[in-house]
Amino acid sequence: MAFEIPDNLHPDLMGLAWMIGRWEGTGKGKWPGEGEFEYGQQVDFAHNGGPYLHYLSQTFEVDPEGKALKPRSMETGFWRPKPNGEVEVVMCSPEGWSEVWVGKIEGAKIELTTDAVVRTSSSTDYTAGQRLYGNVEHDLLWAFDRATSDQPLQPYMWARLQRQPAA
Repeated sequence: MAFEIPDNLHPDLMGLAWMIGRWEGTGKGKWPGEGEFEYGQQVDFAHNGGPYLHYLSQTFEVDPEGKALKPRSMETGFWRPKPNGEVEVVMCSPEGWSEVWVGKIEGAKIELTTDAVVRTSSSTDYTAGQRLYGNVEHDLLWAFDRATSDQPLQPYMWARLQRQPAA
């Protein structure tokens, strides 16, 4: 699906412009104690003219046909590109943690590593992560590796999402 750069896009966002819009698709995951799982996902990247993107991701448990059954997880935050090709991302989750990510934009590929993970006393265990986002054949591919206090950094979730038509 063709994408047009919005007229009022802040110049600092040009390296992330390809991400703007709604993306939907399915993904897979694997974690010790959880085993393998499949999920549906909707991701929205939006702008308001400022030098950042607003990010919202929702994942869902799905039936064998891929229909959403119930919410799995959610996260929201802001992507803040820097003039030198670096990017800072802040995210938070209802599971009780907030993250600061730092990384590099290289064309249609973005690699992120956690700089900090802050958890509430009742949050699920999570200590560090790495993410990879890329535009591959006009789809958004992403992968999330995570670590906990008793598990080393390892692949956790990955997905292929398709751009949705603007409403």
